[in-house]
Amino acid sequence: MRVVLDANVLISAVLTPAGPPAELLRRWRAGEFDLLVSELLLGEVERILLSSKLAPRVATNVAPEFIALLRAEAELVRDAEAPPPVRSEDPGDDNLIALAESEEAALVSGDGHLLELASRAPVYSPREFLERL
Repeated sequence: MRVVLDANVLISAVLTPAGPPAELLRRWRAGEFDLLVSELLLGEVERILLSSKLAPRVATNVAPEFIALLRAEAELVRDAEAPPPVRSEDPGDDNLIALAESEEAALVSGDGHLLELASRAPVYSPREFLERL
């Protein structure tokens, strides 16, 4: 199964090693699903992990090491070349939706705007996706 984990899921996995997002990363590393990432997604994760807001909770070496892990072990796919169609109340989510759709992948997110689309697209919360595995 091909899966795109939203930046909020990837970041939560780093911040909370005992939660469902961290369990998803462990299960990906164990080979239970194929993780897809893109340059935009990696850039967002890195930017947030390096932000001053998270600086007190994240050691300086964590962001580059985590991004290096994702680059080395996840499947790097291309972002949409044209602006994606508007599908979410949050325009920043449209690229993620287009990415999952173009790669025929499930999208896992903790974002309410994306989870509202579950009736029209394969979008799951981290807990829901763990139950599917």
